[in-house]
Amino acid sequence: MGKVNPCLKRSYVIVTSLIAILSALLLALTLFSHGYFHEDEEMERMITGIKAMYIISIITLLLTITGVYGACKERQWALIVYVVGMSLSSLFMFACEIQGLAVRPQVVKDMKNQYLAMLPLDNTSEPFLDSFMDIQIELQCCGLDQGYLDWGYNISESCVCTEESTNPCVAAPRNSALYEHTFSDQPIMIYREPCLPYLIEHIMMNINSVMGIMLGLTLFWVLSVVLCIVILCRLSRKEDIPPVVYSPEAKAGNYTVLLTDAAEYT
Repeated sequence: MGKVNPCLKRSYVIVTSLIAILSALLLALTLFSHGYFHEDEEMERMITGIKAMYIISIITLLLTITGVYGACKERQWALIVYVVGMSLSSLFMFACEIQGLAVRPQVVKDMKNQYLAMLPLDNTSEPFLDSFMDIQIELQCCGLDQGYLDWGYNISESCVCTEESTNPCVAAPRNSALYEHTFSDQPIMIYREPCLPYLIEHIMMNINSVMGIMLGLTLFWVLSVVLCIVILCRLSRKEDIPPVVYSPEAKAGNYTVLLTDAAEYT
């Protein structure tokens, strides 16, 4: 069995330990999310993703423990288990990322249909209205698809522009509920742009960020697999044994003395 370069072994242990830490954090986040959304109405739709996170984090954590053990004790079977397991996991992650890129247009379409089903806004559910008003304030927009027209007569006060507003504003219609409690002739300015494009852009940005993080983690996994393969190659290499060269002159004096002494005693 060959010897492994200490720098190579140290690099592999560091990379694998970082993967183990990230896997432990992912497992903790999964446990927290499972407990936090346990009684949520959307739990049935989220349970598949939570189960996948459980499987990925636990398997990765076990593989990294096996890999570090194999590197420290120079056990080839443990390193082979790590290479096979992490290679399959990396291929699975690459497949998920490719599938995620392929279904993004469908995600946008489903998102539009889901939000448009909430129209008209003055007749939708109270929980959705409460969260949507916060979205209007945060994104500086009004309505979903056709701006303030989606509110009908009861335009929300969350549509009113503030002094810090950066998005374009327009004057609210005089026949809207915003003018019921005001006696000023000054127009009330509200956000002109609908919220649906901002919502889609915001959610897609989050999806792209998650996919970028997943790609970075997968490449990190691949790096650890490459280092592990190099270690296996070093362990499989036979040690170089210096050749033994016979010389007729070696110890010639000793042999001559022994033969002379033996002749004297005979």
